[in-house]
Amino acid sequence: MSGCEYVVDVMGCDPARLTSQPALESLVDRMVRELALSPVADMQWHVFGGPGGITGLLMLAESHLALHTFPERGYASFNLYHCSAQPSWPWEERLRDALGASEVLVRRLTRGQFRQPRHCIPDLRL
Repeated sequence: MSGCEYVVDVMGCDPARLTSQPALESLVDRMVRELALSPVADMQWHVFGGPGGITGLLMLAESHLALHTFPERGYASFNLYHCSAQPSWPWEERLRDALGASEVLVRRLTRGQFRQPRHCIPDLRL
C-alpha cells in the first residue's frame, strides 16, 4: 500500500460555520491532534470575498489535508491523504458537531494497489 485517502463530502452545513476561519482552524487542529498528523508548515488559507467560502491546505509529513467550503450550498469537502497507517477518525460525528452537518459521506481509498492490465492498448498519440 502506498497510502490511504479519505474523500469526504459534508452536506447541510451551517453557512456561518463554513465562512468562519477560526471555526475551521479549530476543526483542523482537532484532526491533526487526534490523528497524530505531522504538519511541515502552517496551514494555508484562502478566504473568498463576498458570500464565498474558504479553502485550506495543510502539507503533512504523511502527505496533505485539504478542505473547501461552499456556504451558498451548505457544503464542504475534505481530502486527507496519508502514506502511513492511521486509525479511523469519527468523521461523521466530528463534522456534524463542528459544521452542523446533516449528512456526511466518507469514502476511503487505498492508494498504490493496482495491476497493469494484460491487454493494454499503447498510447498512439501523433
